[in-house]
Parts: sequence; C-alpha cells; structure tokens
Amino acid sequence: VLTGCLPPMDAALRAINWNVMGLFFGTLVLAELFLLSRAPAVMAEWIVDRTSTARGAMLALCALSGFLSMFVENVAVVLLLAPVALSLADKIKMNPVALMIGIAISSNLQGTATMIGDPPSMILAGYMKLGFFDFFIYEGRPSIFFAVEIGALASLAVLAILYRRHSEPAEVIPMEKARSRVPSALLVLLIAGLALATWVDPDFRWYAGTFTLALAAAGALWYRYVARWGTWRDLSAAMDWHTTVFLLGVFVVVGGLSESGWLDRLAEWLSAELGSHLLLTFAAVVLLAMIVSGFVDNVPFLLTMIPVVQKVAGRCEAPVPLLMFGLLIGACLGGNLTPIGASANVVTMGLLAKRGHVVRFGTFMAIGLPFTAAAVAAACVFVWLVWAP
Repeated sequence: VLTGCLPPMDAALRAINWNVMGLFFGTLVLAELFLLSRAPAVMAEWIVDRTSTARGAMLALCALSGFLSMFVENVAVVLLLAPVALSLADKIKMNPVALMIGIAISSNLQGTATMIGDPPSMILAGYMKLGFFDFFIYEGRPSIFFAVEIGALASLAVLAILYRRHSEPAEVIPMEKARSRVPSALLVLLIAGLALATWVDPDFRWYAGTFTLALAAAGALWYRYVARWGTWRDLSAAMDWHTTVFLLGVFVVVGGLSESGWLDRLAEWLSAELGSHLLLTFAAVVLLAMIVSGFVDNVPFLLTMIPVVQKVAGRCEAPVPLLMFGLLIGACLGGNLTPIGASANVVTMGLLAKRGHVVRFGTFMAIGLPFTAAAVAAACVFVWLVWAP
C-alpha cells in the first residue's frame, strides 16, 4: 500500500477475500467450542480403550487426528490429543516421539480433505468458487477429498510399518465426559449449511463467510450466557489472531504482486520452461509446492501460486482442477517433510522438548519423508487418473 502498488481502498475491498476470512474466523470459534466441550477427548480415549495393542492404539490416534483435522485447526488437534498420546506412552513405558510426530503429520494431511479443514483449502475454494460438496464431487468427477483419503491410507500403511515393534498391550485410559453436545451440533449445522453454498452463492462472494460467522456468533452467545464456560476475554484469548491477521496481510501482498505484473512474469517463465508437456508440468507443480512448503508457510505460497498456476493451465491448455489439486496436495502435505514445515509440527516439537525429548531434524524426517512421499504419490496418481485429459 505504501509503495503505491495497491491503493488503500483496493487493498481492503478487492485484494482481501472477506468471504474466506469470515469462513476461517467463524470456523475457529466453532472449533474452539468443540474442543471445550471435550467431545474429541472422549472420542480419543474411547478408541484407545478398545484397541488390543499399543501399535493399534497409536495408529488409531493418528487416524483420529486426521479425522478431527477435517473440521478443527491442526494445532488444536495436536494439543487435544497430546495428553492422551503421552499418557499412553507413559503407561507402556514407550518413547512418545514417533507417536507424537505421527499425530502431527496426520493432522496436516487430512486438513486438506474438506473445505473447512485448513486455510489453504478455504483459499482454494474462494479462488475456484467451490462449495462444501465440491471437495467430494466436482464437475461429475471424484474431487480432492478422495485423493487425500487415498493418500491417508498409503501414509497410514507407512506408520504401521514404523510402529511395528510396539506389540505390547495398550492399557485402559480413564474415560472423560463430554460437557455438552451443542458445539458438535453447531459443527453439523455448519456442514449442512455449507452444503448449500453452491446453490445459494455460486460465485463464492458472501454466503459461506456470513453463514459461518452467524453460527459462530450463536455459539459464542451460548458459551457466555447459557453454558457459562468463561468470559468473552477467555474465548478471545483462545482465538488464533496471529493467523487471522497474517491472512489479511498476505491477501494484500499477493494483490500487489498481481497488480504489478510479477505473477504474469512468473507464469510466463514457468510455461516457457515446462513447454506443453502436461505430465511434466503437473509433476513440477506438485514437487515445487511440496519442497517449498517443507520450509515456508504454505498459506503465502499457495496464495501466490494459485493465480500463477491458473495462467500456466491456460497457456498449456491443461485442466485447471488437475494443476490446482496438485498444487494443494503438494503445498499442504509438503509441510510434513520437516519439523518447521507446519505449525502443528513446531508445537509438537515444543511439547516433546518440555518432556525432555529433543527431536533432531533427521529424526523427524525419518518419519516425515516416507509418510509424505507415500501420501503425495498415492494422492497425485489418483488426481492424474481422474483429471488428466
């Protein structure tokens, strides 16, 4: 704005996707209420209580981490399941490092599967004008959800191999009790309401954000005056303001890059280097996204690359969903390569360090690299088979 690339009003009204911001912030509020209800903790303990071996319990927690991350922010899922995982590790006298890493990278993987699972999915939905069910079936074909689930199955097989030595019995963990079913009902209403987004607001301009914020407001009022679980300050302190403001800023920065013509230049360069070979272009987009996201936050990278990939698809006459889904898979799953590639990984390393387990870069990658390779390969083969002309 100060350099003149974007006038202030353009930055606020055109560069920022307020529908995505409303969807993101409203989902944060509903997810926090869901966590406060303790319903996810009850699910975790119930699953562990019904597994026969430590290996089964470890895989079940990783799978639950992935499932919850379709609806709840990844860091929150890690913080929620960490006490259950650490309790299990203490009772069977097991080093918790491999289990905690598995939970973190599983949450990063599955957040890509739905429209409300992760900010990159919301951003892609905004650019491609996708509704909630477009993540399942898009233009009559299986969409990103099925690609991610196939990747999840492949990565869970990798974890099963890595956890193969833990055949000891899993001890029973004391059961928690859910405080209320209202937050769970609000999440169900959110999914049901977003299912109508394609018909109510096909241009993805206002409905998803407005509906999500309305549910969040209802949930916040219930939290304060009916459930009385805390004050407004308590709820505000639990919100991820850092990522909210970060998203606003990145929208403006990317808007400036677009207006100044730099994104056009990048698209021209990529098209010239890759030529018209579609498979090479698809592989290059996925690999670039995966490698960069292993070291850089995937939100600014994705926001920058979406318009570039759109232009590359036009120049190569490639199906836009093919390259977009490849970009999303690479950008979201690439964060599992390193301990600094995703916020959930950083939080997990901190939790382990507090218990005296300092995880080295190589130790993390020994789990993250095969996990990511299996998930990305399986998901991208599915996307290619479905969407390549």
